[in-house]
Amino acid sequence: MIKYKLECKKCDKKFNSWFVASNEFEKLKKNKFISCPFCNSIKVEKSLMSPNVISKKKYNLKNVSKYKKIKKKIKEYQKFIKNNFEYVGDNFAYKARSFHYNKKNYKKGIYGNASMDEIKELKEEGIETETIPWISDKEN
Repeated sequence: MIKYKLECKKCDKKFNSWFVASNEFEKLKKNKFISCPFCNSIKVEKSLMSPNVISKKKYNLKNVSKYKKIKKKIKEYQKFIKNNFEYVGDNFAYKARSFHYNKKNYKKGIYGNASMDEIKELKEEGIETETIPWISDKEN
């Protein structure tokens, strides 16, 4: 995603807009899909923008510290889950149903990957599931 500051050449108003990629603005403008939110003119151009640089004033150490604490807690939960549950990968929904309807198959709980639709279906069937944020081991 990229954010551009745009300027209407008819009413001289400036506004921001987000685009999927840097070339998306040109495609949308060519097809006349970009218009001024103030006067509805399609005479809209990109204006000069400065990069968003974090200064010491904007850099909030309190938020960084809070983020690190949350990340550490998530890592602790992940370690507990990895040590106490069986990883079933992308077969989570299938294995959860199997576990729920025939409890003799598993000695310990399971964890794995499932889509939001699969999780919704499991909950509708009365199968207890929880989603948690997961930090990849490769992530710093």
